[in-house]
Amino acid sequence: MKIGIIGAGQIGGTLTRRLAKLGNEVFVANSRGPSTLAGLAKETGAKAVTASEAARSGEVVVVTIPEAKIRDLPKNLFEGVPPNVVVIDTGNYYPRERDGRIDEIENGMTESRWVANQLGRPVVTAFNTMNYEKLLELGRPPGPGRLALPVAGDDARAKQVVLRLIDELGFDGVDDGGLDDSWRQQPGTPVYDKPLDSTAVREALAEANRERTSQWRAAGEGHGSFAQSA
Repeated sequence: MKIGIIGAGQIGGTLTRRLAKLGNEVFVANSRGPSTLAGLAKETGAKAVTASEAARSGEVVVVTIPEAKIRDLPKNLFEGVPPNVVVIDTGNYYPRERDGRIDEIENGMTESRWVANQLGRPVVTAFNTMNYEKLLELGRPPGPGRLALPVAGDDARAKQVVLRLIDELGFDGVDDGGLDDSWRQQPGTPVYDKPLDSTAVREALAEANRERTSQWRAAGEGHGSFAQSA
């Protein structure tokens, strides 16, 4: 499969390594330009490209950059990209540690719905609940104790593509419903940053509370720590 990855941080770099090792043709971009990705390209065999090229290179495109930086992407990033290309959003909103205030999210919009609106493109939420080290190291063949990742999106076909990709990476995928249900896998929910199998992921999603706690809002007390390791 051809896969474009926009963002080469901890999650983007991990997905580049894992997906390339599985034999996919990976095109990776960051905000600083292809020349700064020479080391990652040499290590993995991925091709370093611009963000616009990454958006047009794959059957799947992963957008994995800080939430606030979504607004800095070219407004026409997906212009002309065929509708069957699946776009994955891995992002989380960290208002205190990194992103600052985003009013729509503070007012109740799910993080990935906000991203989809900014991109002007439907997205599937995935890879936003697991630390990059676990994503790199804990993939396993199917069987008891295999860790699981939730997936949310409005397009059933797109979700199936992402669920298959998660399986190839060595995890069970759990369908979390439509994009407006993806609040159940946002920071602060029971599934977030927890190594859970598929049964436990379903239980955690069912236990989630939509109310965003003060730790994960732009105002109030407390600080999260996952942003530094995700």
